[in-house]
Amino acid sequence: MPELEKDSFLGHLEALRATLLACVRAWALAVPFGIVLAPRFIRALMHWSFPESFRQLNYFGILEVFVVYMRMGLILAVVFASPYIIFKIWRFLLPALYENERRLFKRWLVFAAILFVAGAAFCVVAILPLIVRFSAAFASDYLTPVLGLSNFLSLSGALILACGAMFQMPVAIFIAVRFGLVRVESLRHGRPYALIIILVIAAILTPPDVISQLLLALPTLLLYELGIILASSAAPPIEEAPWQSPDPASSETQAVAPVAMPSQEAGESSPDDTMYDFYKKEAARTDSDDNK
Repeated sequence: MPELEKDSFLGHLEALRATLLACVRAWALAVPFGIVLAPRFIRALMHWSFPESFRQLNYFGILEVFVVYMRMGLILAVVFASPYIIFKIWRFLLPALYENERRLFKRWLVFAAILFVAGAAFCVVAILPLIVRFSAAFASDYLTPVLGLSNFLSLSGALILACGAMFQMPVAIFIAVRFGLVRVESLRHGRPYALIIILVIAAILTPPDVISQLLLALPTLLLYELGIILASSAAPPIEEAPWQSPDPASSETQAVAPVAMPSQEAGESSPDDTMYDFYKKEAARTDSDDNK
């Protein structure tokens, strides 16, 4: 951070601006390499995902291929510049963290990056070829598949991001348990509900077929179990409430003396008798006034 007014609000804003500009510059330098490698990446993705008899895509607009290549180049530039971007963001957050928080954050940042790459690789290796073969199975004498380049890449990008995000399940569970938002026992007892939620999210993030939904849901469920195992070592100590762990000295039952109700002594008139005498005197006074 800048030495001048580094602890002030404007100093933090200046450091944030410098960090964002450095990230943008790194991405801009990586854009030409991404654009050059975009056709090769698309060709390799098609070669891996499509079978031999079905390895051809079509485009339906004049500038569709150019726009697709540019878009893919920008995305690849983000991938190429991501190590430097993560490093700059880490340097910006470093002064605000304690030593133990730095070690923990660094470890889980690397773990989250590995999980995202693993999710993207799982999508490219397992899910995309299966979806393409599932779509090609509907071809017949009266049905000819004509797949567009833009549609295929949009589907591939959405699936890769969805798998990468779903593979962050252990990190999300660890953060929730570490900050006391949820307990490990609640996660263990809530496995049926977690299964339903994972299936619903997988159905939203994947195309409308059961195969891709299960291919995304099953690894996520395994990662849910992995998150529970990893979060068990980071669970904060549970502070028992006073009523859950009573003090032995205060838990002894104390005899409460019965409250004696005031009894009516002999010769003392009750409230009903007093009211009856009052009304009787008032009636006698009224009769005497009428006689006068």
